[in-house]
Amino acid sequence: MSLTRHRWFILALAAFVNLFAGSIYAWSVFAAPLAEHLSQVAGTTLAAGDMAVAFSLANAVGPLPLLIGGWITDRFGPRSVMMAGGILSGLGYWMTGSAQSFTAVLVGYGLLFGIGLGLVYGCTVSNTLKFFPDHRGFAGGLTTAAYGLSSAVIAPLAAHFIGTLGVADTLRSLGVAIGCVAVIGGLFSVRCPADFIPEGWTPTKSRFSQGLDADWHQMLKTPVFWSMWALLLCGAITGMMILSHAQSIGMNVMGLSAATAATGVAFLAFSNTSGRLLAGVLSDYLGRTRTLALALTSSIAGLTALASASADTVPLFYAGLAAVGLSLGAFMGVYPGFTTQEFGSRHNSVNFALMFMGFSLAGTVGPILMNQLQTAGFSIACGAAAVIAAAGFLFIGLYRKQKLN
Repeated sequence: MSLTRHRWFILALAAFVNLFAGSIYAWSVFAAPLAEHLSQVAGTTLAAGDMAVAFSLANAVGPLPLLIGGWITDRFGPRSVMMAGGILSGLGYWMTGSAQSFTAVLVGYGLLFGIGLGLVYGCTVSNTLKFFPDHRGFAGGLTTAAYGLSSAVIAPLAAHFIGTLGVADTLRSLGVAIGCVAVIGGLFSVRCPADFIPEGWTPTKSRFSQGLDADWHQMLKTPVFWSMWALLLCGAITGMMILSHAQSIGMNVMGLSAATAATGVAFLAFSNTSGRLLAGVLSDYLGRTRTLALALTSSIAGLTALASASADTVPLFYAGLAAVGLSLGAFMGVYPGFTTQEFGSRHNSVNFALMFMGFSLAGTVGPILMNQLQTAGFSIACGAAAVIAAAGFLFIGLYRKQKLN
């Protein structure tokens, strides 16, 4: 089978692995029962908001394995990187389920799972993009969409099994599943040849012409990189502020039942997933920045709806979560192809890891920021998030000005 045809299997494999790896987006479902469980076994008082620290840590450590794993993937292929990431992710979930203290959760979920997730995610996305220079938006959108779809699948299943098996056994079982899938996926992964060109496609020149792709030194010296990085930060912070607290917002702010709030999490997850794929495909035709401008608009509209929602307007709550999820998904779906478009595919694993630091920072700052701002009122927190999203339009304008120059 030619590599042009086999690449579709590679794309499907990466999407399947990410379907399990993206369980980080279901963290809000685990947060409250895990806090209750730890409060009982450790004799301390913990709340769901405290668990956001573990979520933030898992996002914060991501850049290091993305960079190291990216360097290995660019030079030796994805197999060992994906397998190592799967083992660490599985161990992290197992340790979290077996934790007897909050510190153990930070080590298990925040560090082990965070490092493993960085290895797996960076490997699946960057390696797949190398095979699809002709459909960057679609390939990036599909692999990240599967990652986002994970929470839509895992959130309701986890809520069910937490009620029957308990949070500890549910976390350990999930760890086994994630570890096995990623290790098997690694065994079937292949490295993309440096000179690969799909049959029937004529390459187009990038801004780094004469066939030379930018390495990370060259990339960091360009003003375009910093505008793109800041834009990603603005778009991701708003989404992570809501995503990490979606369950508790529904229950504690809106006064909804756990099941109704979990349905809201599922709405967010499905829109997050849809946004990745739709925006990825749309950006291949409409352009990256136009697509991201639409995403920022969706985020501001969703935050406005959430600030106005209550227990009497559950559909408005669902709509707000869906709009915010759509926006976050768009940024996640567009940026892999956006980065490769600007800086080439030869070094894209490391380059995307550096670009992804914007999202990692958002995953660290967003949950903590929401936790702090909610003390002044949920509407104020939503307003602050909307201002951050609006700042993204400034960086779109700056990017376009830099491209013209």
